[in-house]
Amino acid sequence: MKHAAPVLKISSLHVAYGGIQAVKGIDLEVAPGELVTLIGANGAGKTSTLKAITGLLPWRGSVCYQGEDIAGLPAHRLLHRGLAMVPEGRGVFARMTILENLQMGAYVRHDKGGIASDIERMFDLFPRLRERARQLAGTMSGGEQQMLAMARALMSRPKLLLLDEPSMGLSPIMVDKVFEVVRDISAQGTPILLVEQNARLALQAAHRAYVMESGLVSMSGLASDLLSDARVREAYLGE
Repeated sequence: MKHAAPVLKISSLHVAYGGIQAVKGIDLEVAPGELVTLIGANGAGKTSTLKAITGLLPWRGSVCYQGEDIAGLPAHRLLHRGLAMVPEGRGVFARMTILENLQMGAYVRHDKGGIASDIERMFDLFPRLRERARQLAGTMSGGEQQMLAMARALMSRPKLLLLDEPSMGLSPIMVDKVFEVVRDISAQGTPILLVEQNARLALQAAHRAYVMESGLVSMSGLASDLLSDARVREAYLGE
């Protein structure tokens, strides 16, 4: 994994909008099969980084996905290339059923048999969704909506999955479930870039990690090393 060409390679990324310099020249990469996490305080530039990668914010620098420069490509073109993001706040289609949300996640595909098979796989991965397949997504709890948002993204069969604060606003039990699923997805080989404020869980789940402060990467390395680093423990783990 260490010597494989990265799925995502970011060099000197700058992101500015509304007069704010949100990201100030960071380098970051994700290798095939890796779960990489980006941690840091609110306003550090983590979500802006994800939005830049997915074409939702303007940026300067270099972003290479699967060996290709993706500068200027809009979000829908990137989705067709296998780059999927679960945004902060979930963003499910509230007036559609769970099943319809999953079907929308596969709109870039045309293999009906594969789509049906993947819906069953999502129901196996998230049993609560199967129980409520005909329920309107907007009537679900926050944790259930997070599961649906993740399942919908997986329906596109992503080659890189970006997760933005998947544990935000969830009960401790639901947070544990979400991270269990994140680890399962990673174990099945899908590369993941995870932005997460729960630094402890993120570092426990990830292979490698980056720490962002005020738009810059201040530390990076093996997640296990950062988990035991005194500076990280004091600043982000409350120790």
